[in-house]
Amino acid sequence: MSWTPELALALALIIPLIGGAGVLVLGRFPNLREAATLVSAVVLAIVVAYLVEIAHDQPSIDLIEFAPGLSLSFKLEPLGAVFAMVASGLWIVNSLFSIGYMRGNKESNQTRFYFCFTIAIASAMGIALAGNLLTLFFFYEALTLSTYPLVAHKGDAKARKGATIYLGILLSTSIGLLLPAIFAVWYLTGTTDFTAGGILADAVSVTTAGVLLFLFAFGIGKAALMPVHPWLPNAMVAPTPVSALLHAVAVVKAGVFTMLKVSVYTFGPEFMRVLPAADVLAWIAGISIVVASIIAMTKDNLKARLAYSTVSQLSYITLGAMLATPIALMGAAIQIVMHAFGKITLFMTAGAIYTGTKKSEISSLDGLARFMPLTFIAFTIGALSIVGVPPFGGVWVKLFLMDGAAEAGQPWLIALLIASTLLNIGYLLPVAFRAFFKPAPETSPMKPGLPPALAVAAPVITACGVIVLFFAIGPLVDYLEPVFTTEMLP
Repeated sequence: MSWTPELALALALIIPLIGGAGVLVLGRFPNLREAATLVSAVVLAIVVAYLVEIAHDQPSIDLIEFAPGLSLSFKLEPLGAVFAMVASGLWIVNSLFSIGYMRGNKESNQTRFYFCFTIAIASAMGIALAGNLLTLFFFYEALTLSTYPLVAHKGDAKARKGATIYLGILLSTSIGLLLPAIFAVWYLTGTTDFTAGGILADAVSVTTAGVLLFLFAFGIGKAALMPVHPWLPNAMVAPTPVSALLHAVAVVKAGVFTMLKVSVYTFGPEFMRVLPAADVLAWIAGISIVVASIIAMTKDNLKARLAYSTVSQLSYITLGAMLATPIALMGAAIQIVMHAFGKITLFMTAGAIYTGTKKSEISSLDGLARFMPLTFIAFTIGALSIVGVPPFGGVWVKLFLMDGAAEAGQPWLIALLIASTLLNIGYLLPVAFRAFFKPAPETSPMKPGLPPALAVAAPVITACGVIVLFFAIGPLVDYLEPVFTTEMLP
């Protein structure tokens, strides 16, 4: 089949919606319903693979102009293509895991679950392909609203409370801070288009730009920069496939992708490097990295520990965006990929453990690796990637960001990154240690129930991806290089 770039852009937005329609029509037939989810996920990944190939040509579609400089438009570029690739590729794996998890735990309202999932992926595609701030905001809000029923899925008081906090923080930050920042950019520059080199440097003073940068940084609540992070741990009341969606496939990645996109295409890297506000926000991000890691160490619930780990890991991307040197921006961009694979592995293994044993507290995992070796091997690989150990992909992120901090003349941020690595070891590796090396308590059953095969296979696939990404760093850097500089360091 011969596709035009414009057709491929449209298909990337439409295919998840078609999948969602199929889920609703086939809702009474679970096998067909889940087949519709998987088929749409695979077809979307094929379309996105084509978009990745043509992203450097930057095809675009203009749909509606509401006013001069305010339009609904789409434009593909390499950074957006990478985000779309991560979201679409991991949707396939997360769908496989969801089938095993939802059936294994006999969850109710599965049709609604899969339908909302498709709307969330469509929203993520809209964010990835947005040609301007207004279009991005439209899909950013659609992502928030479509994931609210997923967070509230269980329907009990705890789920409703967590979902209310989730929705309240994300809507209040986006409407109260992000939207005014977007309209301010339009008023000051006459456009909201994403433009290479940025649009603000010649239009505003350093002071005005600093105010706008703070509005964006805290208005993009999905990036979970402290203190607007509480929505994320509260969202852990959702089923584990939703947690994987929130932390790896769509929601938080949409937030940090937006942060990076605004830094590169609205402010511009050169302008960012002269803004005192960017230095302040870099320190806030660095402090968030360490503080969230310390909180993670105090959590016995595995998903809660992983949630605070995500708050910490997301701030790596904000840190790179604020430093705005070419090597720091590259580190931030590859963190979108590396963290996605590492963290989805950790959350899916947590879900597999719960499905097989109904255990969610770290203190109750002693000796379980002898019954679930593949699950805990996958967990260990994901954890080592987050820590930053070769040959796992996450190591490159810390090396790039440390180099970027040195290039920006911020050696104390290097110290914070080293401290974060030590804290990563402290809150992740003890989980694996307990499972592999501590004996199971005498009161435990001799053999816990095993999770469904799909719930085990999915994290094993992404754990293998973590290793592949370590060796694929060269092509990934080469692909993203034109976004940040024409003279990227080797």
